[in-house]
Amino acid sequence: MVTFDSIRRDQDHTPSNGLRWLSRWMRRYVLPTGLYARSLLIFILPMIILQAVVTIVFMERHWQMVTQRLSMATTRDIAAIITIIQTYPQDADYSAITQMARQKLDLAISIEPGGELPPPGEKPFFSILDGILSDEIRDQINLPFWIDTVGNSSLVEIRIKLPDKVLRVFAKRSQTYASNTHIFILWMVGTSLVLIGIAVLFLRGQIRPILALAQAAESFGKGQRLENYSPRGADEIRRAGLAFILMRERIERQIEQRTAMLSGVSHDLRTVLTRFKLQLALVGENPDLVGLSEDVEDMQSMLEGYMAFARGEAEEDVGQFKLSDIFEKIQQDFTLHGKSMSFSIDGDNQISVRPNAFTRLVTNLATNARRYANSLRIEARHSAKWLTIIFDDDGPGIPVAARDDVFKPFFRLDSARNLDKSGTGLGLAIARDIARSHGGNVTLGDSPLGGLRATIRIPA
Repeated sequence: MVTFDSIRRDQDHTPSNGLRWLSRWMRRYVLPTGLYARSLLIFILPMIILQAVVTIVFMERHWQMVTQRLSMATTRDIAAIITIIQTYPQDADYSAITQMARQKLDLAISIEPGGELPPPGEKPFFSILDGILSDEIRDQINLPFWIDTVGNSSLVEIRIKLPDKVLRVFAKRSQTYASNTHIFILWMVGTSLVLIGIAVLFLRGQIRPILALAQAAESFGKGQRLENYSPRGADEIRRAGLAFILMRERIERQIEQRTAMLSGVSHDLRTVLTRFKLQLALVGENPDLVGLSEDVEDMQSMLEGYMAFARGEAEEDVGQFKLSDIFEKIQQDFTLHGKSMSFSIDGDNQISVRPNAFTRLVTNLATNARRYANSLRIEARHSAKWLTIIFDDDGPGIPVAARDDVFKPFFRLDSARNLDKSGTGLGLAIARDIARSHGGNVTLGDSPLGGLRATIRIPA
């Protein structure tokens, strides 16, 4: 019976899916991820392929052909010497033919009466000369032979077994082998290295503006200010850099306008609240107005919280900050309230953040734990890339279904906990806003102590 699952399994094993899987695997584990490395690969890989093809074609067409012709000519000379020895009478010491071979053929020969061929030696792993010369001797002479193409770097020794003697021939390697081929390869490799060096210098100049733009965008995402950044490089990179600067300016203007508008609204509302407080003070002690006084105080607290959330400490500059200082202050606050708090710091104690905003972020989370729990444990880990601070308490915690909602402004938990006991619902929203302005985030989870775990994670 054919089912949908079986059809889907068959489709997952089709060649196209296998190719897609191989492509994803190569992109993840084989190919470089950086733009600089990929650009070098785009330049170097075609050059390597081109050189490999040229080398193979050269070896096949030129090197092998020249070697074969040289070996053929040398073997023909040796065959002629053998024919003369076997056809015409010679001196007792073969001095005449030895002299002729040296002067006319540039071969050094000796004849050993009653000699034998040495045992065959090991064939070299890679030797075009050994194979081609052996083939030519078999085709033209067709007698038992022994050759040594690796013993002496400048000579090739050939021994031919005649009926009652052994002909020993020493030929120059250049007579049987295209020995100057390495010059071509050296020139090709050397030129390629020079071109690769030029490409590396050129690519570094092109990649540097992109890295500077990425650094500027990352710093802006962390809330840091870069006054010295200016677009440079190719036209496209300059356009991207200019667009980033304009975007940053628009965002900063929007934040300034929002802060200015809220400052004006805050001033007007504070004026009205001041009138309410003055009128309530003039009325005097009146039990019927107790609720109204509490409402005015709640409005004042909500106004201050909303202003802090909207302002977000965006105008503060980045500075150096010691984690131990804020943790010790939190520990003293817990001691004054009769509760326990411990902390540990793994890594560098010095961090680079906006001090006031970061202090408020850590203090908000610690104060929340102090209000609803009896003990708090803070663990800070400062690595080369990330700063992670974990708050574990033994309080009632926050339900899993509400952990995303508590970060919304003015959201209030009725039966659980909230950072602002007054009920403004801005505590966690402010905390996450500050963390995100540093390029990080705040998340909630279950604590091993039985309460809530709040985790701050921002780039180091």
